[in-house]
Amino acid sequence: MSMLEVLEKELKNFKIYEEKFNHLRELLQILILKIFQQAGFFKNLAFVGGTALRLLFDLRRFSEDLDFSLIRKKGYNLKNIANVLRKRLNEYNLSPEIKTKKEKVISILEVKFKKLLFDLKLSNLPEQKVFIKIEIDTNPPSGYNTEVSLINKLFVFDVVHFDLPSLYATKIHACFFRKYVKGRDFYDLMWYLTKKVTPNYRLLNNAIAQTYKKENIFINSENFKEFLKSRLLKIDFAKVKKDVERFLENKEELELFRKEIFLNLVEKL
Repeated sequence: MSMLEVLEKELKNFKIYEEKFNHLRELLQILILKIFQQAGFFKNLAFVGGTALRLLFDLRRFSEDLDFSLIRKKGYNLKNIANVLRKRLNEYNLSPEIKTKKEKVISILEVKFKKLLFDLKLSNLPEQKVFIKIEIDTNPPSGYNTEVSLINKLFVFDVVHFDLPSLYATKIHACFFRKYVKGRDFYDLMWYLTKKVTPNYRLLNNAIAQTYKKENIFINSENFKEFLKSRLLKIDFAKVKKDVERFLENKEELELFRKEIFLNLVEKL
């Protein structure tokens, strides 16, 4: 069975275009992760971000990008990753366009799949493409912990990733120290607040020190709740809802994006 036939089979149970598109992008993300694993790239990289939460911990929202942190510099080569990925995706007859670029400490692979939506009868426009951005933080803050877990979706393979407390720390940093509001981050934060998990404070404080120079902030178990409450009071939840809507499996969850709900979750920590 060709990869195109595999994708068609996986998508046939979905009726709405948005569902089909989100699941298609996720299947392609999984395929890219499998290629990374087979090529040995997880000797250098750890899987992080919202897509890691979804694929490893069953987060109920879709994600656009694949995010990684560089955990071992020896043997890491962005052009080699691009070349291997291009070669392997071509072997699956997916005809990718792959470009590399660097923005400060972030290395980026832009992967575009030509004609795939047209071939899957999801678009009447042959030129419409599926886009997946791969971002690699080549200078992650110290203090993270990694572990190895299986992904059992479409294929079965293992990946190296930040452990849950470390992922939690990076999410808190993204929520409150990113230059703009990204609603998906707050969906993930809500998920964390319902779990019995403590953030990796060492990683969190190192991340803040690395990127935030306006004031000295130190977060620990004693002031964590107050920090969250003070920061949540400043968030525009109308912007949060607008950004996150297209990534939700269940649109009814939009009603949860209210300041009082987040503050109540924090109070119960």
